[in-house]
Amino acid sequence: MKIVSVDVMQMPSGNAGSSRGDWSPVIVRVNTDEGISGFGEVGLAYGKGWRAGFGMVQDFAEVIIGEDPLNIEKIWETIFRKTFWGMGGGTVVNAAISGIDIALWDLKGKAFNMPVWQLMGGKTNDDLRTYASQLQFNWGTKLDKQVLITPEDYAEVTRVAMADGYDSIKVDPIIFSDRPDGKGPWKITGPLENRVIRTVYDRMAAMREAGGPDLDIILEHHANTDTISAIQIGQALEDLRIFYYEEPCHPLNSRSMLEIKKAVKMPIAAGERIYTRWGYRPFLEDRSIDVIQPDLCLCGGLTEAKKICDMANTYDCAVQIHVCGSPISKAAALQIEAVIPNFIIHEHHQRALNPESRATCLYDYQPVNGKYKVPDLPGIGQEPTPETIEKCMKVTVTRSKKYMS
Repeated sequence: MKIVSVDVMQMPSGNAGSSRGDWSPVIVRVNTDEGISGFGEVGLAYGKGWRAGFGMVQDFAEVIIGEDPLNIEKIWETIFRKTFWGMGGGTVVNAAISGIDIALWDLKGKAFNMPVWQLMGGKTNDDLRTYASQLQFNWGTKLDKQVLITPEDYAEVTRVAMADGYDSIKVDPIIFSDRPDGKGPWKITGPLENRVIRTVYDRMAAMREAGGPDLDIILEHHANTDTISAIQIGQALEDLRIFYYEEPCHPLNSRSMLEIKKAVKMPIAAGERIYTRWGYRPFLEDRSIDVIQPDLCLCGGLTEAKKICDMANTYDCAVQIHVCGSPISKAAALQIEAVIPNFIIHEHHQRALNPESRATCLYDYQPVNGKYKVPDLPGIGQEPTPETIEKCMKVTVTRSKKYMS
């Protein structure tokens, strides 16, 4: 079997939001001479960067044309070590590697008529505990309000998520100011004004009161705070029993992360902006994070994520895969979460509820009573509908061109 072409597709999904920016999933399809294709995703659907990922996949695709798609490890090493920029890393480079790698695993599963979780070692988990993520944007499929401000807002969204069956939630309580529009003067680095600490505390306390003592609440900062402000917030919230504290400071600074860990009494989590084993190494060696959060569509794909998770297990680190993309990324995450023994919980993002995004793919996997069943279909068990593919902006790569060959 040989790779004959690679399609790079920007998937329209209508999943943008006034407070969250554009939504531009980039999908990879690897095609073979035997008619089997596999799908993967480049993890740049949000933020700014999808066009760079779209182009990076095209460059890397030239390196794998003509290769045997079942030799996934060889292909990963080829892109990583023989494209010059592969070892340099960074978000865009690793996102492109990830999209191709996931597509190869999907293809391999289809070739052997097996789900990826079976190929990667079999299940250690099945009913995957799941949390409702990003509740500061509200929760539900039809949202008139996407910026939550008052403690009453936060209490109500907690009740809504729990009514859907979730016993764990995640929220960023500091991203919006205390003004009605969530904007205005709102400094969240350096020593904090008391009104900032008070606003954050009141929002989190409202969620704790609404959810009761057994609800697990994940505190998220998206690395918008620095070491000083993160410690202030963490210490202020200690009595609210935070499940873990996510990205409290710059995501690549293990020294700052360790300083925060030593100063607050809650587990520290990070990882969506940490890539490959080499990126995770300092955080594991200095024990600065307790829960790693690799994104399969950014960290190096399924191949690299499995190695990262196994590496973390030797340091007693739990794993929560970061999931914020199209249904392709979700399906891939479920595969590896079924396999790894240090899995702790699955992320179900608020954007994953959007009906238009859910309709882009063949299967609408959603949790039931706060738990996910792992798909048993071959590969990752997901792919775009023919109608979606028809609507995509698409570039097909057929040329084989190695670097310096």
